[in-house]
Amino acid sequence: MAVPKRKTSPSKRGMRRGHDTLTIDSFQECPNCGELKRPHNLCQSCGHYNGRAVLSVEG
Repeated sequence: MAVPKRKTSPSKRGMRRGHDTLTIDSFQECPNCGELKRPHNLCQSCGHYNGRAVLSVEG
């Protein structure tokens, strides 16, 4: 059975886990209404995408 010869140091363990963090979601301002929205997604408050009204939002 394979057994490690030496204990893995906290530094080496941290280097291995360097890519395991969660990324923060990015947001952009909607050019039409100014609300924050996800990039490349339809604006939920005004229904615009890429300068066009795609969805009619009432209220």
